Amino acid sequence: MNVLNLDKLPGQDSMLIFHALARMGYEGLIIVSPAQPLVSVGYFQDTAKEVDLGYCRNATIPVMRREVGGGATYLDGNQIFYQVVWDSKNPNFPRNIKEIFSYLSEPPCETYRKFGINATFRAENDIVTDKGKKIAGEGGGDIGDSMVFVGGILMDFDYATMSRVLKVPDEKFRDKIYKSMEENLTTMKRELGVIPPREEIKKILIESFEKILGALEPVELDDKTISKIREIEKWFTADSFLHKKTPRIPQGVKIKEGIEILYGLYKAKGGLIRSAEEIENKRTIKEIVVSGDFNLFPKEALNDIENALKNKDFDEETIKREVSRTYEKKKIESPGVGPEDIAKTVAEAK
Repeated sequence: MNVLNLDKLPGQDSMLIFHALARMGYEGLIIVSPAQPLVSVGYFQDTAKEVDLGYCRNATIPVMRREVGGGATYLDGNQIFYQVVWDSKNPNFPRNIKEIFSYLSEPPCETYRKFGINATFRAENDIVTDKGKKIAGEGGGDIGDSMVFVGGILMDFDYATMSRVLKVPDEKFRDKIYKSMEENLTTMKRELGVIPPREEIKKILIESFEKILGALEPVELDDKTISKIREIEKWFTADSFLHKKTPRIPQGVKIKEGIEILYGLYKAKGGLIRSAEEIENKRTIKEIVVSGDFNLFPKEALNDIENALKNKDFDEETIKREVSRTYEKKKIESPGVGPEDIAKTVAEAK
């Protein structure tokens, strides 16, 4: 396998690169940081509900959707991304998504430990210190014939900007988010008092990944990869992709006689689940969109779940049965989120 050890890439290229290489059949590790800040939205999220797009526009912070799950987050040069890409049929990797997260989280955990921070993986997708504070969030999923796993070493973090880019109901709630992040999210700087040299962190991170991936052959960023990044950038920066999970259901409680619009919200172990559904005569689901900050594989199977619920009875047992059938048929894996969680979100929508 290869290693592409980069410094900082401009614009959104630090995220676009693993999307490009996955499409090109690359297998190996990518180490990179963004030269400019950006906001990254999880594949299954409703961007308009998660991100204050007006603020980001005024602050000239680009917003992009990635093709792996997880939540919206603020990214800048104080984070070193580790991105692992491999062929989905590669027998050297676990087949189960939960096992993949645990397996590939060990190198960043070991990196933190080398610098004196006792870090371990916490299901479903976090790395935490021995005091229970989160120091890395991770995501994974399928892109074409490849699998990807991504996360970041937090050298430092801009809590204020992160709390500002998120969509909140009011400013008091924003203050709560800021305080909660300060209490529960930590960094190398907060744990150690200083930020270790970037190159030393990258060196140890690569060495730690080599212990499980085997020797990594250094490669350079070539013109072919840059060309692929420019090609897919047009799609990734289009509004149609950014708002992929934004419901096309009209806002409002009642849009015509016999039709109601309901919105569900439920926090499962593996993440927040949202639903927006059009209900006819309080009995039938006519349209539905499910979104959230969870991880789900294969990623396009969420569309199958939504389609399975259309024109079905608005009843929790019926919903659970249809979702369970789709999970089984499509071999869906979603760590910490099960059919019963999706059913609860939809059935208890208000």
